[in-house]
Amino acid sequence: MAKKKKKVILVQPTGYNWIPEQRDITRKVNVMVPVGLCSIASFLEAKNIETIILDGYAKPMELKEWVKIILDEKPDFLGISTTTSSFLEGVQLASAVKKVAPEIRNVFGGVHVSAIKEKCIADFPVIDFAVVGEGEETLFEIIERDGKDIEDVKGIVYRGKDSNDIKFTGIRKKTLNLDSLPFPAYDKLDGFPESYRLPIFSYSAEPATNVISSRGCPYACSYCDRSVFGRSFRWNSGEYVHSLMSWLKKRWGIKHITFYDDIFTANRKRVESLCKILIDHPLDMTFYCAVRANHLDEELLRMLKQAGCWQISFGVESGDPNIVQMHRKESDLDEIKEKVFMIKKLGMRVKGLFIIGFPGDTEETIRRTIDYACSVPFDEINVSKFTPFLGAPVYRNIHQFGKFEENWEKLNLLNFVFIPEGLTREKLEELYREFILRFYNRPSVMFNYMKLMLSSPCHIKRIVQGLPEFSKYLFSLKGLNRQEEKS
Repeated sequence: MAKKKKKVILVQPTGYNWIPEQRDITRKVNVMVPVGLCSIASFLEAKNIETIILDGYAKPMELKEWVKIILDEKPDFLGISTTTSSFLEGVQLASAVKKVAPEIRNVFGGVHVSAIKEKCIADFPVIDFAVVGEGEETLFEIIERDGKDIEDVKGIVYRGKDSNDIKFTGIRKKTLNLDSLPFPAYDKLDGFPESYRLPIFSYSAEPATNVISSRGCPYACSYCDRSVFGRSFRWNSGEYVHSLMSWLKKRWGIKHITFYDDIFTANRKRVESLCKILIDHPLDMTFYCAVRANHLDEELLRMLKQAGCWQISFGVESGDPNIVQMHRKESDLDEIKEKVFMIKKLGMRVKGLFIIGFPGDTEETIRRTIDYACSVPFDEINVSKFTPFLGAPVYRNIHQFGKFEENWEKLNLLNFVFIPEGLTREKLEELYREFILRFYNRPSVMFNYMKLMLSSPCHIKRIVQGLPEFSKYLFSLKGLNRQEEKS
């Protein structure tokens, strides 16, 4: 008699909302492919495990709908991948399934789980297993062994003989060869690629999607959570990445790729190899990548441009040298400015990524950051609100630097949950609005956007499609403000 094929449902909960319990517009702006789940799915399928992906961020559902789908499919395991802001929603789903189908074991994974480790199992009795670190091999071994005799499987937190017996098997060595992995299972995503959208103005043509071509980061910034990958850095070869891009183009007609690597240029030889292949065997695709200034010179930038690079982003974070040094960013603001001018001269777009509200930030340091952003010819910027994630070094002593509201649902870079000493939430919000308005209310920036919309009409379509929902959101905020004024 043939052995029964095992089945697992991999879930990404609905996730963050800009303002919890209020109208959410983030899906109109950005719905990225959960590449990590897709990688796990293709790995398991190659091991003869039937795999289904439910992406709640791309297709939000009520809890009862989630449960019905899961019960109808009758999986052996339920894999739930969460961020900090979506973790409690994942627990709620696991609890609802456990009530009606206790035989379905759940496995939690993701950056939040890797950060809290044993606490995940100790504080949430509904969770059966937690995967610390990368998921492919560890989840496969849990499923293969049916959740039994797993004490020698590295990278797992689970319960022993009683509820107080919490065991962590230790960190799994990162020996997985990324080029040996099958391509991520984009085909498991409902409605791909139409159901997914990259941030508006971050691509040149549609359909577009995101790809991860490396794992980890060799740097040690104080605010980055390295719970999953540590400080290791591994990458796919240029040949593998070119083959993946070609596959996406042939199968789904993808015209643009956003590389969602922490640092695309951390290995120069790999980048040069990919560029040479793309130049010799062009795919008629553009791409966008994140870099560090010290990795770049004119030779590499010319190769990137010729290979199809359309936009580059820099994680500047702060325009104040003391804040940069305090948080171990290891970057030079003058060098970033020099490289931005170089990129613009070569005809590529540049995006600056900033954070305000750091420990140590003051009104003066934030204004210095605003001044810096407006002095560099960025085409666009993204301004995040500092969030002390649980796996980041700065989290350990965050209370020494100000007030921290540890509401996991708000830990999403969209809320000022941390207030630096000497500032207030109201002042931070005021400075945030000032940052956005000062940067974007300039003729040069507006002119660049007009040029972009004329050259890439897909963005006009995005704006028109999102306008009704965005208008409702603005009216809801005005209603909230009026309620606050009355109270």
